[in-house]
Amino acid sequence: MPTPDELVRDMCRSWSDPDPDRIAAFFAEDAVYHNIPLEPVVGRAAIRDFIAGFLATFEAIDFDIHHQITSGNLVMNERTDTLRGADRSIPLPVTGVFEVADDAIVAWRDYFDMGVINRAFEQQA
Repeated sequence: MPTPDELVRDMCRSWSDPDPDRIAAFFAEDAVYHNIPLEPVVGRAAIRDFIAGFLATFEAIDFDIHHQITSGNLVMNERTDTLRGADRSIPLPVTGVFEVADDAIVAWRDYFDMGVINRAFEQQA
């Protein structure tokens, strides 16, 4: 049985060679995934579909965790996510907050500047 810290690290690593079903398996059936600039995604099936849609634009994400702290079932990390795909690589500073229960992620909130992504797409155009 992984600790909350290990579970979050394993999930983050899974994005380097992503499979939507494998990533979705880290989440509880009624989990909430919220990229704060966007609307929340609710439920494992919806999270899986969101991931699959995301992978239509990007091939993978490399999570470079700079700091990670755990307090009980709460895990927070500061990281740089490098979005890879279509001959481009976009580094994105992110702070993530994860809530874990019964060996599954029940909530994941990522805080980042959407402007970084928008500017990267403008430069590619």
